[in-house]
Amino acid sequence: MRKGLYGILTLALLSLVISACSGGNNSNSEASPTGSATATGSAPSAEGQPKDGGSLIIGVQSDPTILNPIYAGDRVSLTIDQALYAPLFQVNNGKKTFYLADSLEPSADNLTYTLKLKSGLTWHDGQPLTADDVVFTFNAILDEKQNSMFRENLIVGGKPIQAVKVDDTTVEFKLPQVNPSFEATLVQLTPIPKHVFENEANIEKSTKNNAPVGSGAFKFKEYKTGEYVTLERFDNYFAGKPHLDSITYRIAKDTNSANLALQNGEINVKYLDPQDVSTIENTGKFDIKPYSEGRLAYLLFNEDSDTGALAKKEVRQAISYALSRDELIQTVYGSSDYADPAKSFVTPDGLFHTNDVTSYDNDAEKAKELLKAAGVSNLKLRFIVSSGNKAQEAASLYIQQKLKAVGINVELQNMDASAYGQKFTDTSAKDYELSYAGYIMGYDPDAYSILFKTGANSNYARYSNPEVDQLFVQGAGEADEAKRGEAYKKLQEIIAQDAVIYPVAYTKTIVAIDKKFGGLDEAVLKPVVIFEDPSKLYLK
Repeated sequence: MRKGLYGILTLALLSLVISACSGGNNSNSEASPTGSATATGSAPSAEGQPKDGGSLIIGVQSDPTILNPIYAGDRVSLTIDQALYAPLFQVNNGKKTFYLADSLEPSADNLTYTLKLKSGLTWHDGQPLTADDVVFTFNAILDEKQNSMFRENLIVGGKPIQAVKVDDTTVEFKLPQVNPSFEATLVQLTPIPKHVFENEANIEKSTKNNAPVGSGAFKFKEYKTGEYVTLERFDNYFAGKPHLDSITYRIAKDTNSANLALQNGEINVKYLDPQDVSTIENTGKFDIKPYSEGRLAYLLFNEDSDTGALAKKEVRQAISYALSRDELIQTVYGSSDYADPAKSFVTPDGLFHTNDVTSYDNDAEKAKELLKAAGVSNLKLRFIVSSGNKAQEAASLYIQQKLKAVGINVELQNMDASAYGQKFTDTSAKDYELSYAGYIMGYDPDAYSILFKTGANSNYARYSNPEVDQLFVQGAGEADEAKRGEAYKKLQEIIAQDAVIYPVAYTKTIVAIDKKFGGLDEAVLKPVVIFEDPSKLYLK
């Protein structure tokens, strides 16, 4: 099965993100005069000097899909990978924080980017981490046989970007043409060890992913399917020995049971649904942290189901007219404090975002007219839902009711989170029409091409429009910012007109963190993965 954006693309949440999850709201160190910073060792917190020892338990809703960063697209896998594998760099508020890398410099013509790695880096097994690993990772992604969803981002103007080793700590990336989104692409690409995977014919299916060898603050210890994944401290982490002895990701598929475990101290960190905030907050044991992830929640239309029910855009427009995003926001999120109405597929943190696009919303009579004009009657649709996900369940019940009012029958198909993820990310799945999902794609709109270009490996709507395909190509290669902006604004309007999805809300994520733990500011709350640098967390 192709691994895609499930966790980022669903409210079970992450991803993607696959996303270039670089639109965070915090920075974990002071910026240097060049607008960048470097991840460093421990620093005293407001509570005093951080202590060493102790364990952190994070509640997650499902098993990880795969513990390999060139394939991980679901929130759980990405969250674990953030501790297992160190990134080259991260971006917060437009400023880089360097991790494995020391610097990234473009050439005067913007056709070559020179990446410098830190010296003395090692993998968890003690082997050196060098430019060879970066080049190997880059080439593995480009290898079509390796089936990485990132491949399309490394093709510019129909030609691949080349990664060339200069020396053990230097890599040059050579672009076939100017590509303003390259840095946003590179921030997503985390190196994997060449010495582990170089002889694997299929890296995605390799058994070596079952006991991953990473470079991050914590190394793999144990995985018990359906129960937990445990990582232990990596003493030779380049930024300094982590404070915690271990992090365990406890798999808790039932939200109510997970909330009870949170209150009982069996879980220390967990995402909250808005309706659960007051209960958890009233215990006085947790810091409640709502923050923007640059996330869109939306209703997905599968245009290629076996019934062909949603192939006509007029039917998709009719369904959209039958719904009210304001009502959906109140139903699903309980308050506009946690969600802003959305019309564009680009989130507000993204470049060239505009909410001034065509919108089909809250007009039941118009919905009926469109269905009649399209020759559609007695329409039956299947809606897949991740059981235990309160947001999806609330949204699906509301949508079922509203569509019934315009003559559309909706069958809800509930399944556990893992089964839902497999179904959602299988672009050949034809046995459903609707799902309620979400994504986080980062600040550069080129990232969205994998969702909407014809045949793209994360095009879960199975949408195809040659004009859209061309505009994504144009936008990715356009150096003139004004012209680039025009391309992406036109894209937003066309995709809105075609009702490819029904955008609902730009949502906030809410995380509960046990007050026994410090270092939260240094660790940096981050879209999808919760903490950018978990090495900074400590038990008070």
